Amino acid sequence: MATSGRIAVIDIGSNSLRLVVYDGIGRAPFALLNEKALCALGRGLGRTGRLNPEGIVSALSHLQRFVALAEAVGVIRLDLIATAAVRDAADGADFVAEARRRCGHSVRILDGAAEGRLSALGVVAGIPAADGIVADLGGGSVELVPVRAGQAGIGATLPLGPLRLAEFSEDHRRLRELVDGHIGSVPWLRQQRGRGLYLVGGAWRALARIHMEQMRYPLHIIQGYTVLRSDAEQVFRFLGTLSRKSLEKITSVSRKRAENVPLAAFVLARLAEAIEPERFVFSAYGLREGLVFDLLTEAERQEDPLLVACRGIAEARPRFGLSGDELFAWMSPLFPDESPSRRRLRLASALLGDTAWNSHPDYRAEEAFQHCLHMPVAGIDHSERVFVATALHARYGGAADAEIKAQTRRLLGDAEHAAARAIGLALRLGYTLSGGAPRLLTRTRLSLDERELVLSAPAGDPISSGETVQRRLDALGRALERRASIRSGD
Repeated sequence: MATSGRIAVIDIGSNSLRLVVYDGIGRAPFALLNEKALCALGRGLGRTGRLNPEGIVSALSHLQRFVALAEAVGVIRLDLIATAAVRDAADGADFVAEARRRCGHSVRILDGAAEGRLSALGVVAGIPAADGIVADLGGGSVELVPVRAGQAGIGATLPLGPLRLAEFSEDHRRLRELVDGHIGSVPWLRQQRGRGLYLVGGAWRALARIHMEQMRYPLHIIQGYTVLRSDAEQVFRFLGTLSRKSLEKITSVSRKRAENVPLAAFVLARLAEAIEPERFVFSAYGLREGLVFDLLTEAERQEDPLLVACRGIAEARPRFGLSGDELFAWMSPLFPDESPSRRRLRLASALLGDTAWNSHPDYRAEEAFQHCLHMPVAGIDHSERVFVATALHARYGGAADAEIKAQTRRLLGDAEHAAARAIGLALRLGYTLSGGAPRLLTRTRLSLDERELVLSAPAGDPISSGETVQRRLDALGRALERRASIRSGD
């Protein structure tokens, strides 16, 4: 039931409150507003059984502000959801009642199963091929849910959030016994050995940022950041032994978030010991995105989030109307043996092929590259981001050895880099021939054999004439290692 009306979700977690306003309910919703406040509602809950009094004051104040913001931007739906701290605290119901009185909106308290399911659906929304275990670490709990083939299984909720574990942080032996005991209580976990571990939650996102810093990783995007277990465990074990002061010296993670990082790293290391995942995959999508995904029909869930997002970006920056689908079909004879995954990236590139038209000509290639590299879309991993960005850089005339691509170049193999540039040069030729107008390209045809790239056009048709067309056809031919020519006929 896709809708264009804005919707908002306010997530009341054990450590933080977050407001996200989306442009609508759909397969690739864009976040128009994203605000966070660290209130630590769950601090001390394990000891007192009650919410943190200071956290209550902060949370209610921020909650009122977030509701006012959501109403001011005209949302047609506002969901307030609360998780582990509120559901487990003796005074959780009192907090919810006071929130309703102040804000005029009901708060839905999610049980552990619902929280885990929505978090897992959020991961599936962003990584449709996710196969393994989703682990969502909040301040008060960690939800573990198996995912496969776009479906979330029955999970488990463990009281292993950093705020609950803080009182044991100085007693390493007791901490390990506690964490291992809870992990060992989930009988199906060991059956998932060797699969992926998909990590959700602010503390684990902080771990990803630290790992990126330590590895000098060139792309600071959490969504889809993937680390082989063999490359990560030593770093995470080390972080689990650090004090907050030591951590602040080696990373730019905020002071409030740094408090929880060592315990988050410790829990992750113990999970990894138990299930031996092949890889860690960090997800910026979680509970809130899962709630939106859960509102879709089954047909909408099956849509490709990358292509849906690319169409939305293209529609937001229209020019003369030449569609990415028309370009995609026109250039398809040049790529007869491409894999389904490559075909998908070529279509994404074609859909985005005219999105930098209103930038300054001297900077279009660079801006197209940077925008594509950082665009807030799902269903794409980091090497695929670089592939599409490289294609768009070539589409706007960027050089193969341009400095702007140097840092991310190592994420793309030589063959992939060459293929991306060929796609971009085909797009460049297509826009040169058509000027961005629809249906002109149908008057021409591309063909390819072992030696030659041919652009065919009707005799006397001026669309293929001119030195610029020949020059750009030649550039495409060189990229495809073919001689290029233009032929006229009936």
